Amino acid sequence: MRKIQGILLALTLGIASMAHAQATRTWVSGVGDDANPCSRTAPCKTFAGAISKTATGGIINAIDSAGFGAVTITKAITIDASPFMGGVLQSGATAIVVNGVATSNVTLRGLDIEGVSAATNGVRILTAASVVIENCQIYGFNRGISAEGTVSMNIMVNRSTIKHNATGITVLPTGGTTKTTVDESLIVKNTANGILTGVNNELFVTRSNVSFNAATGVRIEQATSMALESVTIVGNSTGVECGVVGAATCTLSRTTIVRNTSRGLTRSGDGVSGHLGIATGFSNNVITNNVALNTVNSSALQQ
Repeated sequence: MRKIQGILLALTLGIASMAHAQATRTWVSGVGDDANPCSRTAPCKTFAGAISKTATGGIINAIDSAGFGAVTITKAITIDASPFMGGVLQSGATAIVVNGVATSNVTLRGLDIEGVSAATNGVRILTAASVVIENCQIYGFNRGISAEGTVSMNIMVNRSTIKHNATGITVLPTGGTTKTTVDESLIVKNTANGILTGVNNELFVTRSNVSFNAATGVRIEQATSMALESVTIVGNSTGVECGVVGAATCTLSRTTIVRNTSRGLTRSGDGVSGHLGIATGFSNNVITNNVALNTVNSSALQQ
């Protein structure tokens, strides 16, 4: 009898363990339920419900287009709503927080992230090894993307639209060096700056449009290296600020800075107080028809 009871207990514990096991791939649906196991045939309803049932390094997929709610990410994971659009609507707070460990790789793909009622951040990044944001829309926040890294990390924004926020992308780390790339993206119609970076940054923007932001298109504060390649910067108050409060190194290639309503490019020696950045531009740039400051510190032929 005791032997049979032992076998039954082992089976019971085994079944319970399987029930609580995390899957490497889970699913969410607008008609799902967070009480479900988040399988393909029994999906969850929210990202927050699915993440606890998804293993580290796993993937949360959307079965359909719906609103899946705010989420805090504490481990390596991919949230992928493509080819659908996964909605994240947040009121008065942050929509997605990335606060994992220094080795976490996080990908956000195919998300429509909307803020209402003084929402703070679309995506707030605190700790990770890398964060990839691709094919996403982020709008309606004080900061569309706010990178406040506590460790060195890489951030990649690809084929995304960041619009109608106060500042589109803010990179102000508190520890380590943050290397940020923005490629094939729109950072437009924000009510303050398009892109703002502080100390301990490397910023690379390629094949993107940073236009019609109410303050500055790309604002580099200090101790930062920045390169713009094939970027359009039009209709901001100031196009580019290089070294606003300290030394910075800025390189421009195939970049168009035109019709900004105050200044084209502020940098060391332009007479604007506090601007200490050195801006080098190749001869293939177009910096003209801004109200003032249409030159770089030095120019070189493209190799």
